Amino acid sequence: MEVFQVLGNSLWACLFQVSTTLHGILPYSVRERLLSALGIVTYVSLMPSAAPAGFPSSGNGLWYTAPGTIWVREFLPIGNGYLGAMLPGGTSQEVTQLNIESLWSGGPFQDPSYNGGNHLPFQQSKIAGKMQNIREAIFSSPTGKIDNIDEIMTPGDTYGSYATAGHLVATLDSTGSVSKYARWLDLDEAVSRTTWSDGKTTFLRESFCSHPLQACVQYLNSTTSHALPAVTYAYTIAGIDGLPAPNVTCLDDRTLSIRNYVSIPGMLYEILAQAQAPGGLISCSSVYGASPPNATLTVLGASEVWISWVGGTNYDMASGNEAANYSFQGPDPHHSLVTLLSSANRTSYADMLNEHIKDYTSLVAPFSLSLGQTPDLHTTTDQILARYRTSVGDAYLEWVLFNYGRYLLASSARGTLPANLQGLWADGYSNPWGADYHSNINIQMNYWAAEMSNLDVTRSLFDYIENTWGPRGAYTAQVLYNISKGFVTHGEMNIFGHTGMKLGGNSAQWANYPESNAWMMIHAWDHFDHTNDVQWWKTQGWPLVKSVASFHLEKLIEDLHFNDSTLVTAPCNSPEQVPITFGCAHAQQLIWQLFNTIENGFKAAGDTDTAFLDAVISKRQQMDKGLRIGRWGQLQEWKVDMDMPDDTHRHLSHLIGLYPGYAIASYSPELQGGLIVDGTPTRYTKEQILNAAETSLFHRGIGRGPDADAGWEKVWRAAAWAQLANQTEFYKELTHTIERNFAPNLFSMYTSDGIFQIDANLGYPAAVLNALLQAPDIANINIPLQVTLLPALPLTWLTGEMKGARIRGGITLDLAWNDGRPTTATFTVDQNVAGRERDVIVNYGGQVVAQFRSNGGYSQTISSF
Repeated sequence: MEVFQVLGNSLWACLFQVSTTLHGILPYSVRERLLSALGIVTYVSLMPSAAPAGFPSSGNGLWYTAPGTIWVREFLPIGNGYLGAMLPGGTSQEVTQLNIESLWSGGPFQDPSYNGGNHLPFQQSKIAGKMQNIREAIFSSPTGKIDNIDEIMTPGDTYGSYATAGHLVATLDSTGSVSKYARWLDLDEAVSRTTWSDGKTTFLRESFCSHPLQACVQYLNSTTSHALPAVTYAYTIAGIDGLPAPNVTCLDDRTLSIRNYVSIPGMLYEILAQAQAPGGLISCSSVYGASPPNATLTVLGASEVWISWVGGTNYDMASGNEAANYSFQGPDPHHSLVTLLSSANRTSYADMLNEHIKDYTSLVAPFSLSLGQTPDLHTTTDQILARYRTSVGDAYLEWVLFNYGRYLLASSARGTLPANLQGLWADGYSNPWGADYHSNINIQMNYWAAEMSNLDVTRSLFDYIENTWGPRGAYTAQVLYNISKGFVTHGEMNIFGHTGMKLGGNSAQWANYPESNAWMMIHAWDHFDHTNDVQWWKTQGWPLVKSVASFHLEKLIEDLHFNDSTLVTAPCNSPEQVPITFGCAHAQQLIWQLFNTIENGFKAAGDTDTAFLDAVISKRQQMDKGLRIGRWGQLQEWKVDMDMPDDTHRHLSHLIGLYPGYAIASYSPELQGGLIVDGTPTRYTKEQILNAAETSLFHRGIGRGPDADAGWEKVWRAAAWAQLANQTEFYKELTHTIERNFAPNLFSMYTSDGIFQIDANLGYPAAVLNALLQAPDIANINIPLQVTLLPALPLTWLTGEMKGARIRGGITLDLAWNDGRPTTATFTVDQNVAGRERDVIVNYGGQVVAQFRSNGGYSQTISSF
């Protein structure tokens, strides 16, 4: 076995090149088995019997006994919002894959004529005529639907994709045999570590991305009193098809400057990487004869060494408006990067690490959760996952996944741009779906857990909407919909204001989604409703919400199919479903909730436009509420009863009012009842609506239909079952997601082909929370807020504790339970509730256990259940 150790050490230095070569030759499944086998052969004799000494004693992390070889399944992520990195955990060589949050191909950088996928101004009247013809065709159709709306759509030319920024290669001049290998991601500290022994010397490599410094750092030391072997740092784009060759030069004798374009023409990016080695000698050497220029850093005679890197592009989100000709182009990032790097390296490594840990802890520590888990410190994360089974579960892994989801959101959402379809991490030049911002579930699910788990990471989300959706979206509203108020976007968004309806075959099912703005405004309202941040609401939240409501106020039209005097959307698609029709339940429920937000937030905004408020209230009364019970007892997805019982579509769009919305969960017969069904006045009870929602959810299946097998669709189903207080179905769906869709590095997979989508990772904590605590929104703040404790607690979590959970009205909850029943629940209201006091009713087991008024500073502990 010793020969395998020696062979393995030399093999690892080549694994990265082998991996990238195989990437272009072999199918994914074959490539995975081959590379995994290499990893096993290399490290089979090196597995420790327990987690490494530095691993958190609580078990809060991921750990492994072999380096990763497959990016999507085995590398470990670090990030600070601005920069991301993926780490294989190498020994003598570490090849760190890099990301810069704004590095995109496409857009105006690649094509100066790019206009966000919109029609030209002179086409407005022609498009208005076509839109009218489409609506008339829908209403006059016997089935209430038509085949396509291609004539009002536009090609998505130069839409672009989020792109990798290459690799940083750190090489240690060591060829001895490797033993005692371990790598782990510490979720308490947001630090990735690798340790191994080479002869009598033990090495430790630490990597993290600091938000305060806007820099990433990789550190190396050893236990020996002697100097480290020579260390070199280089940059490569090997294995990345599409990126032009970079210019790598010496900025000074310890700093590499990497400058490149994502395409020619295209966006400029730069990375500055600077080595520090107290007591050592650092030099930067140009590679003779290289074209374009190349250079490397070399460190000699150091007892410790670290490299810090910063990165940026010439993208400027604030230049995405008419005044800037929608260029999104800012200055060369070089000077700002020099300043950042200088600031980052003014302190010692220990200070940098401590500052990073302090910052991360201050972000995540206000909330904590225990599921009564017992940490397994003798089994690696990949082995724990491999033995995991649906409905059987494992409280420890489920708890780690919860914390991991919050870690990933915290690490990807605090930059200038929000978390995208892959958070912050992408290894390709062109990535699945562009790693963009799909706005019919994906970007929303990314942020589902943020408010309740007290994670303050939404600023970049609302800045992104304000700067990339709003300006060009106002133009789209005018040209495509002939509406002069507000803004609109559709189902897919890049970072260049792609607000048009993207054509690609009969793509209405994906692109015909002008309700994307309405769904995101529910997030804006939720942020205000949880925080009572009146200043933010006045300056950003309310202007966005009012603008979107203004658009939908004009877009609703009279139903001329059923002629029931209601207002509906047309044309509409229930997200990613084929029928092009009118009065889609998803759209109607969302717009109804949006109009409630206007009424509930009007006073706090200090708005005096009462004519606008009156118009919203009037049209809310007239509109179809999107709640009809169909021929087989289902909640209809469309106003025309055409749902099929065997439709297992991945989206639960017509159940948005069940979760994450409230049009179903908080249904009110007085406010939402009163409709005409087959000529008969009808008023459903709440029980009827919930039963119909349950019927629809059951027939939708477990998230493994012929159209997809994604993690996010299962997470959504789990949250919906929890909302219905069905702990059996909730836990079956949640555990099925884990068994079916999570990789050894706990990344969520869209398919078994290795496509990474982060939405299930980030939505997972929300699904867990919805089984422990529910406080869905209500139509009017004067209606008591219903809080339900442990509504769908699975038997695996019979004992647990949650601290710092946030619910609407600026209320914090600390909850403990034992043997499946609450033991204490302490509600604490913020000192300043901004005049938004409300009545709160606390429920457990179908019984009211407490009631209180949310006056500022009020606190109450409940101990009798």
